[in-house]
Amino acid sequence: MRLERVDAADARSVLRGLRGAVLGAGPAIALGAGPGRRLGRSRDGEPIVAGSLPGEVPPGTAVVVTTSGSTGFPKAVALSRSALTASALATAERIGEGAWLLALPPGYIAGVQMLVRALVAGREPAILAGAFSARAFSAAAAAMASSEGGARVSTYTSLVPAQLSTVLDAAEGGDSDAARALAGFEAILVGGQALAPALAARARAAGARIVRTYGSSETAGGCVYDGIPLRGVGVRIHDGEVQMSGPTLADGYLGDPDRTHAVFVHDEAGTRWYRTGDVGTFDGDRVTVTGRADNVIISGGINISLDRVERVVRTVAGFESAVVVPVPDERWGQASVVVAAGGAAGRPDAEAAIRAAVAEALGTPARPRGILAVDEIPLLASGKPDRAGLTARAERTFGGEARREE
Repeated sequence: MRLERVDAADARSVLRGLRGAVLGAGPAIALGAGPGRRLGRSRDGEPIVAGSLPGEVPPGTAVVVTTSGSTGFPKAVALSRSALTASALATAERIGEGAWLLALPPGYIAGVQMLVRALVAGREPAILAGAFSARAFSAAAAAMASSEGGARVSTYTSLVPAQLSTVLDAAEGGDSDAARALAGFEAILVGGQALAPALAARARAAGARIVRTYGSSETAGGCVYDGIPLRGVGVRIHDGEVQMSGPTLADGYLGDPDRTHAVFVHDEAGTRWYRTGDVGTFDGDRVTVTGRADNVIISGGINISLDRVERVVRTVAGFESAVVVPVPDERWGQASVVVAAGGAAGRPDAEAAIRAAVAEALGTPARPRGILAVDEIPLLASGKPDRAGLTARAERTFGGEARREE
């Protein structure tokens, strides 16, 4: 199968590519990382970078989605048309069929799947034009057809919590168009990060029908809705880690067989499982995710490694022993807080210095929300920082309020 790069920022181009890749004879399309970003190594050991993706991929491949790479090198996730279609059909079975509004970036799996759902349903998706705003969202929602042949057409969309918060702010501020848009969708899927209870309550109060989704590029997007796996999706907890199986799993990582074999494993019965890296529980019906095994949070839909943030923070004078912990955030889902002892934490310019250092090294979204000054960093018997205790303290101090400059 030929692989063709598509402009991931152009929703119409992505839609055209998906039409051929999923419904037609191809070619497969590549989305995500820009040229020059390392994705893995070829079979002969040569590095594969985004600008030099192979011209051919295995038969049946539809899309190669490149993740952000915020926890290391970017990963090129290869998804088959059968995985994408299985996900779309399972979603329709769970929440119903209808028309979809694309309000997310089309180059990420959540955006891809909204377009695939529309294609599989035989409907043209609505696409939000330009940058996301409450006004743009409301206008796009209002333009969607509400009936067809005299029958009502259910409408659906997907947002990350920051987008939902933006529209709620407008609706609560008296914007009747925003309020009407929120209440008009049969379901608004919300994924990409943790959904704060306060934000969910605001959405319910506004009449929005929210469905919390859980999944990743490796599972062809959301495969657990409101804690319940979609039809065909298997869940198990292995050594505390949430693992998934079923027809929506990716084929693996393009050009990275070692990572593929480490992340996609087989049990004694031959069932293939995806190791999510998340820690959680499963009672046979409902999945509960409690955190990341690799100390990564999802803030505003972006994976942020707290280990990497901590390493940068510790390069700032006076913060050599600082600890970075996660806290819930109503707007962004999760954020980070720097816990530090000593006089440096109380300097007037300390927070600005920390945020500037992290932004320069890791990007603006990775900046910590603030600093929690303590008399000393509590240690476990092993000599390691008591991260659980510090996290609880930071949560009590910072609560769920949102704070991040745009």
